[in-house]
Amino acid sequence: MYKNKKVVVVLPAYNAAQTLEKTYNEIPFDLVDEVILCDDCSRDNTAELARQLGIQHVIVHEKNKGYGGNQKTLYNKALEIGADIVIMLHPDYQYTPKLIPSMVNIIGDDLYPCVLGSRILGMGALKGGMPMYKYIANRFLTFSQNLLINYKLSEYHTGYRSFSREVLETINFNANDDDFVFDNEMLSQIVYAKFDIGEVTCPTKYFKEASSINFKRSMKYGMGVLRVSFQHFFCKMGLMKLARYKRLK
Repeated sequence: MYKNKKVVVVLPAYNAAQTLEKTYNEIPFDLVDEVILCDDCSRDNTAELARQLGIQHVIVHEKNKGYGGNQKTLYNKALEIGADIVIMLHPDYQYTPKLIPSMVNIIGDDLYPCVLGSRILGMGALKGGMPMYKYIANRFLTFSQNLLINYKLSEYHTGYRSFSREVLETINFNANDDDFVFDNEMLSQIVYAKFDIGEVTCPTKYFKEASSINFKRSMKYGMGVLRVSFQHFFCKMGLMKLARYKRLK
């Protein structure tokens, strides 16, 4: 608990058996109340290992629902068990769990209702081994998004995110895509709903066991990001209406 607010960490897992234990062991359980892992039909023993580690809530998709579909399951479960602060942490150990206290403090003290762990602030991405083509694409897409969405973030593509309960109950994240572009749709919704977003500098690690998408899927993701940004712009201008931008409360 943090100031009587329940803190829940959610882990979107897919073939994460090699890195799950290391990630889990660094979670600060003096602050985190519960952990939810959703195994998106892994081919390894991710779910079995999660139960052995004592993770309270282990959900298994019998059919792969995609990265976005995995997050939908996790956020709905987090709200169901009464989470006030939700931290989305990848179990592939690409992002350090040691930043959880900082992210919780920012939300718990009502400074920002959403906090991102940015790999770009402090040049953490390149130091951590991000491929140059991905870094250049990140900078181009972020520049375009800042213009079209009319917001200012160092990056929109980090997988390390935290949200207040109010944010998750307000935006219609269940209307989003089930693939990787889900992350960008969610940030677009948050900005559209006029929630402020904070960022903290986050070191990152690129290594063999860390999850990553190939060049072809990266191109699909990049096109999806631009589509979301233009849709956001057109909706704000009153030229388009999309159900995902409707506030739920």
